[in-house]
Amino acid sequence: MKLVLATQAPGEAEIFASLQGEGPSMGQPSTFVRLSRCNLACQWCDTAYTWRFAGDNRPHRDAVDFDRKANQLSLEVADVAERIAALAPRRLVITGGEPLLQAGALAELAGLLPDHRVEIETNGTVAPPARLDIHVDQYNVSPKLAHSGNPADLALVPERLHHWAGEPRAFFKFVIATPDDVDEATALVRAYHIPPARVFLMPEGTDSATLRERERWLAALCLQHGYRISDRLHIHLYGDTRGT
Repeated sequence: MKLVLATQAPGEAEIFASLQGEGPSMGQPSTFVRLSRCNLACQWCDTAYTWRFAGDNRPHRDAVDFDRKANQLSLEVADVAERIAALAPRRLVITGGEPLLQAGALAELAGLLPDHRVEIETNGTVAPPARLDIHVDQYNVSPKLAHSGNPADLALVPERLHHWAGEPRAFFKFVIATPDDVDEATALVRAYHIPPARVFLMPEGTDSATLRERERWLAALCLQHGYRISDRLHIHLYGDTRGT
């Protein structure tokens, strides 16, 4: 079985060691695997090279499309596991794209790495099958709000949101650009009875100045609602770059 991965450079899979930059594990040394392909298309997505290939006309603010051959790579699961095992951190963060589109191959991968703590980053629209779920220690669920540009009927699936709200391993991370986005996130928290202690608000932005400006007002809203705030540590450390 093969996994379809994103690339750091043509022919080089995006598998790397770094510090987790977001959410409940922020600051933890981690090994990252970035998979290719996504079922959504966020107009502010900072990893559009995982899905917006030539011919894909879904809107993105940069209006850039990417050559699939240069930005996508298929590897045998055993090869991916070997590359992961060669890196020191034993926290494995599987990101994308939307990783759960490749759940079968991920189940095989996780089974080859029994000493790793597995963390999956997902947009929350895809159900994890049992054969994968038994290996997962943490889900970072990021439902996409209206400002992402995705239709609500695709991005906010009631059955899935109910599931994640009742899953104690799932933490919610909402990307916030304006205070109105917090109102939308709060409506979802209330509608699906999501525990506020498992909710993170994270500013949208790919440079330190934008993140800091938004965090100034976002912090007060987190205090008001009992949410947690997430920075984007990797942006401050390395900029908006691949493999970091």
